Amino acid sequence: MGAQENVQVVKNGYAAFGRGDVPGLLALFAEDIEWHVPGKGLPTSGDYRGHSGVTNFFQKLAAEVEFLDFQPIEFVAEGDSVLVIGSDRAKIRATNRTLEATWVHAFTLRDGKVTKFREFTDTQAIAAAYEGASRAAV
Repeated sequence: MGAQENVQVVKNGYAAFGRGDVPGLLALFAEDIEWHVPGKGLPTSGDYRGHSGVTNFFQKLAAEVEFLDFQPIEFVAEGDSVLVIGSDRAKIRATNRTLEATWVHAFTLRDGKVTKFREFTDTQAIAAAYEGASRAAV
């Protein structure tokens, strides 16, 4: 698949996420997907593998965060790689604090499926939003 087709797969993923359609999102992922979220000690950080691992990540995310706004803004593609620059505003459930973040999501695709996801964001700001929550190991 070409770069623009890969961008469309990623856009379809964000649309599914926005609808809360995790099964639809998983359908866009390879069975052996690798999913990485930074922030050692933060509730959703870590490495997740396969559909079951990614499902676990989205369950944690839903339990931890209420998104008030989520915007993928710019898509940059070359070959099998798609980078997305975006921002969000979210409420951290454990502290009731609102967090505004800018992020980059890096996707690798093979044969029209996402095989790897990596997030780059301000983990220090996320840790600060969890400060004082008993379950946050910051």
